[in-house]
This record gives sequence, structure tokens and C-alpha cells, in this order.
Amino acid sequence: MRGSVLVLLSLAGAYFLSDFPNARPTLLLIIPTIVVFIGSADTYRCVRSRSHQWDLYHAGVLLMLYMDLLAIFLILFLLLYPYMLWLTSGR
Repeated sequence: MRGSVLVLLSLAGAYFLSDFPNARPTLLLIIPTIVVFIGSADTYRCVRSRSHQWDLYHAGVLLMLYMDLLAIFLILFLLLYPYMLWLTSGR
């Protein structure tokens, strides 16, 4: 639970820091990027490798890891999008 809360809070913080529709470049988004990696590492720690049988606990942890992966890519997009001028230039 702790890792998922870190990931969701860093995603919300990154969204507010980036001011997305205006695409404002800011290097403060590196802080939520680091926090989201720490949170997903904490979630990954919950995968128990000693048992070979899958159960609903493993399924829940995998869903949380997929959510973490989505949050990582969203934060990286918010971090890198303002610097990709070839995407934003009109023809």
C-alpha cells in the first residue's frame, strides 16, 4: 500500500507541476520521477518469490505494478514533452 500511495501522490504532483495543457518545461518534475521509481520498487518488494503457486495476492501485486508502470510513463511524458519541439511545431 505504501508504494502505491507514493506512486499516486507523485503522479498528482507531477501533473500539477507540469501544468500540462500549457506544456511548461520544468526540471522540478525530476523529483516526482525519482519518487515514482522508489514507490514502484517498494511495490515490487511485495512479490513473494518463495512460493511457486499463484494466488489473488500475486494478481493484485501485478495489477499494482502495471499501474506503477503506467504512472512512470505518464510522468516521463510530462517531463520530456515540453522539450520535444519537433512534436509541437506546426506545419
